[in-house]
Amino acid sequence: MSIALCDGGAALAQDAEPTAAQRTLQQVPLAIVGHDGVRHGFTVELAQTPRQQEIGLMFRTAIPDASGMLFVWPVPQQSEMWMKNCPVPEDMVFIGTDDRITHIAENTVPFSLANIGSHGIAKATLELQGGLTAKLGIGVGDLVQGKALASK
Repeated sequence: MSIALCDGGAALAQDAEPTAAQRTLQQVPLAIVGHDGVRHGFTVELAQTPRQQEIGLMFRTAIPDASGMLFVWPVPQQSEMWMKNCPVPEDMVFIGTDDRITHIAENTVPFSLANIGSHGIAKATLELQGGLTAKLGIGVGDLVQGKALASK
């Protein structure tokens, strides 16, 4: 039995294929501190439930510079993402158990079903506007800070 949800005006059954962007999720502050000490602040949506994580940024036609979506995994794991129903490129930032960036998949291909992996264990995955990490000089080894990453 499915439960119908009203999501931004579109009715979605809990197990149905998503057909529209989900409403804006809870927003939390997040910062990335570069190897040069420069701090980049963001306000990101927190995808907490399996359904929120499944839909992610699907159908969103823009990702503002200082925003994105954070997926904190229940346990550290190999993270596998994709770009299904995502019309804009993203930078996928994989965060290790020490809160440092372990891998970045830059400018992912819109609508691609190819797996985009973390190349190791990830505590969380952060999706940002495509090209933003290069523009800001964010790289592997940079520290990600935010209460949403605190161990539970």
